[in-house]
Amino acid sequence: MFRFSIENEEWILRFSPQILMEEVEKQAILMALLHIGGKVRTFSHGSAFIMFTKKIGAIIFDVERIPSLILTVSNIIPKENWYMEDSMTSPI
Repeated sequence: MFRFSIENEEWILRFSPQILMEEVEKQAILMALLHIGGKVRTFSHGSAFIMFTKKIGAIIFDVERIPSLILTVSNIIPKENWYMEDSMTSPI
């Protein structure tokens, strides 16, 4: 779990228990969140968003605003498991 600030709001970043990852990867996710900054503030309670990174893959975040500002990494999907509708038989 990490604590960080975006535009004077204190956030908590946590990772779902089923996600096993190295501390370096967790730090990379935190840095990516800081890079998008204020955009995180636009998501409402109960919403989700996805971030794509070259090294980690697609990262799924769940947003909580009550009782605290919490982002939970609920899943990570490596690029080799990405599929598009027009190419359902092969990864992107």
